[in-house]
Amino acid sequence: MIKSIVKLEKRILKGLQTTYKRYFFDRVDFSSQMIAVVGSRGVGKTTFLLQYLKELKERYPTHKSLYFSYDYPTNVDIKLYELAEEFAKIGGEYLLLDEIHKYDNFALDLKAIYDFHPQMKVIFTGSCASSIYNSQADLSRRAVLYHMNGLSYREFLELHLNKKLPIFSLEEICRDSVSIVDKLSDEFLPLEYFDEYLRCGYYPFYFSDKNNYLKQLTAVVNLTIDVDLVMLGHIKSNFANKLKKLLNIICYSKPFELNITKVSANIEVSRNTLYAYLAYLEKGDLLTVVVDNKKGVSALSKPEKLYLNNTNLFYALCDEPEIGTIRESFFANQLKESYEVTSSKKGDFIVNGKYTFEVGGKNKGFKQIKDMENSFIVQDIDSTEDNNKIPLWLFGFLY
Repeated sequence: MIKSIVKLEKRILKGLQTTYKRYFFDRVDFSSQMIAVVGSRGVGKTTFLLQYLKELKERYPTHKSLYFSYDYPTNVDIKLYELAEEFAKIGGEYLLLDEIHKYDNFALDLKAIYDFHPQMKVIFTGSCASSIYNSQADLSRRAVLYHMNGLSYREFLELHLNKKLPIFSLEEICRDSVSIVDKLSDEFLPLEYFDEYLRCGYYPFYFSDKNNYLKQLTAVVNLTIDVDLVMLGHIKSNFANKLKKLLNIICYSKPFELNITKVSANIEVSRNTLYAYLAYLEKGDLLTVVVDNKKGVSALSKPEKLYLNNTNLFYALCDEPEIGTIRESFFANQLKESYEVTSSKKGDFIVNGKYTFEVGGKNKGFKQIKDMENSFIVQDIDSTEDNNKIPLWLFGFLY
């Protein structure tokens, strides 16, 4: 069994073309015994695993590491724990598992591997977090969970321009946006590629086939709903179209115009069912939910903001999305990777319970957040001469 898997592994590794490493490599603590990586289809989870595998092959004897994917037809009948047992017998120490959610009862086998083979480090990927923590066995105490976002604007520019660009914390941006913008403007024209990024720069596969990108992105949406959410048992197959209709409604609505009662009637489900759908779509990385409290999506009443997960989805699913929604969606998506984002009665967003942001075009003023401490205007501009007026694109440098 191992020999045939190794042959397939070599072919897969040989086909790895990209050498660009995402921000994610600096976020993961590889010393953990078991690591779970979740994220949308197409954000680069498989590439991450293969790049790490290549590092392991160069660092240790080849038999110490093994890549195995349940996405390949030849692998679907292989029992996970039996694979780990056989791998352990030849001294295997690093088991990299791709598309783990396609294996029934994977949590039970992973739990057994963790308990009976403590010398073996396991990294596994899944398309949504609920596929890991809603499983039969309690993996939350064993697996360290990491979420992989799509490309930040910084990463998109690095790939476009083939140059290294710095990452800044939110605190640095709020404190020194003027000097940071001056520094970055020496490296590139801030808005030259921003519209391209908003339309089609979030998923790395854009750089492989730019002409068919939006068509492929539509396929990602359909597969996430029709395959992942249905297969995980979150929804019945005959309800899949209701979720697609819900995404379409959100796509054409301004964040605060969405009436939950009307939407639930429109797609013919109860309010509670609608809340469950919103939670599934958020965990599947198709939706961003911003609430006015810390109780989660199930506690939503009326002041919620709902966006498609990233700006590219708007251009794939809408004819011409509303620019204000695009701006807010970009801001929320880039911030939520590392920070807590909630809605605000004054301003658009509160981040980490401290910073208030009002997002708008180049003429947006301070009227709504006047005299508020730690408040900032986020403008769709290229540069700034005021640390309290921050260019929108700069929030694409948080990771």
